Amino acid sequence: MMKIKPIITAISIAVASASVSALAAPADSTRTLPVRTADSLPSIAKKVSLNVQETRSTSLDSRDPTAAQPKPTNDKPANSKPAKNKADPKPADSMTQLIDSKNKSAASVISEAPAEPNSTTADNMSAAELTLKDEQSDSTDDISEGQAVAAPSDISSIDSSDPLAFELPESEKRQDFSDDPTIKNIEDKDGKRYTTLNLSNYAKQVNEAVWSPNMKVNSAMTIKMQALLDWNHASPGPIDGGWGMNSKKALINFQTMKGLPATGKMDQKTWNALIKNIPANKPVLVTYTLTEDDINTNFASTPSGSEAKSKMKGLYYQDIKEMLGERFHMDVRYLDKLNKSKEYKAGETITVLNTRGPLNQRINRVVANKADKTLYAYNGNQLVATYPTTVGSDATPSPQGTFKIINKVKMPWYKATVGEGTQKKVHMLPPGPNNPVGVVWMGLSKPSYGLHGSPKPEGISRQASAGCVRLTNWDVLEVYANIENGATVELK
Repeated sequence: MMKIKPIITAISIAVASASVSALAAPADSTRTLPVRTADSLPSIAKKVSLNVQETRSTSLDSRDPTAAQPKPTNDKPANSKPAKNKADPKPADSMTQLIDSKNKSAASVISEAPAEPNSTTADNMSAAELTLKDEQSDSTDDISEGQAVAAPSDISSIDSSDPLAFELPESEKRQDFSDDPTIKNIEDKDGKRYTTLNLSNYAKQVNEAVWSPNMKVNSAMTIKMQALLDWNHASPGPIDGGWGMNSKKALINFQTMKGLPATGKMDQKTWNALIKNIPANKPVLVTYTLTEDDINTNFASTPSGSEAKSKMKGLYYQDIKEMLGERFHMDVRYLDKLNKSKEYKAGETITVLNTRGPLNQRINRVVANKADKTLYAYNGNQLVATYPTTVGSDATPSPQGTFKIINKVKMPWYKATVGEGTQKKVHMLPPGPNNPVGVVWMGLSKPSYGLHGSPKPEGISRQASAGCVRLTNWDVLEVYANIENGATVELK
């Protein structure tokens, strides 16, 4: 396991402005993007019971067609079929088939669904197995120590023997990330077009789903519950249609926020609280029209090794799906499942999640609980938001105690130290969503520790961290927007 000690250096030197032009896409919207394909990605976690800890099973596409289907409720019956156009008959889309198919292993929301034995695929791993896999992945990084910094310091006085010095490529010495579009891509909806036109039958099932006692687990209801938790700022992390560890935690946290029994099980009072402040006609899944700006975003594969990363103009999104996944709080695999036939061209419509609005709550205290793998955000004594998080690891545990937020930086740089002794080298890694600390750093009064984003949102609560508090990029941006400098941070 690499040992990273990220701290924020108080640097107020403004980097001379220069536009970020490297890897910019050409004006031609027909350019070939490094788009991920469904075949190259792990399958989405199969839906499971709403009160069982995370167990990933077979992919949605491979579910048993003889499985039991959910009981009809007040919403559109699960076995209803879309009207067919006689002139142009089309088979039901794959997601519709998933909803209409039966699931013999489905359980009610108040019962447990056991994990399937002898799981070997990545999609069949337990939470412990996934944690080990993420830790092994992290251990392949060559970084032995690191620091998040606001901007490169005075490059004329770099001293390789100075622990605060770093190597900075000549081409990077005047680069300015103050106008980088990454933050806007994640948190700003202005100018983005959302509609409910041309939604698939599956998307309509999700939007019309209404919970009722004793109903069976189904993908449509699972997605709606995950979205409702997201809208109520009890973040479930990347939304994926599988009721895993982070979703279960989010439901417990929401019940706690509302003063309800924190059972982790859905009941009428919890459902009523979830929908209380949500417009009745607010859709969960919507269509979004891709723009030229979306297509012409900087994309680049993230190389392995700090030296190679330091030579990048920016640690950008690797492809358009990764960007859209973060913007719409979705697991990339679920985005891919919803849009299998899409080419991701300007003017094309895709199906995405309708994400939450701003928190608009002052945060003056947060509690990061390693056992719960949760960050609790408070306004005074009122719990106003919760987020899944990774807090330290066995190798590099977080300190326990109470500290203060002393600085907040968007799009931080990262000074990576590689090797030891005479072999030690220092490389400056540029900002971007695939920076080791994501798109935000909030430093604590305890040197070397802070709250920050992550380049691997799907690994939150399962990855190890180097003693810091790691959130998804969209969750850490919400905390950043509402937390005060000087806010109290309790690490437990």
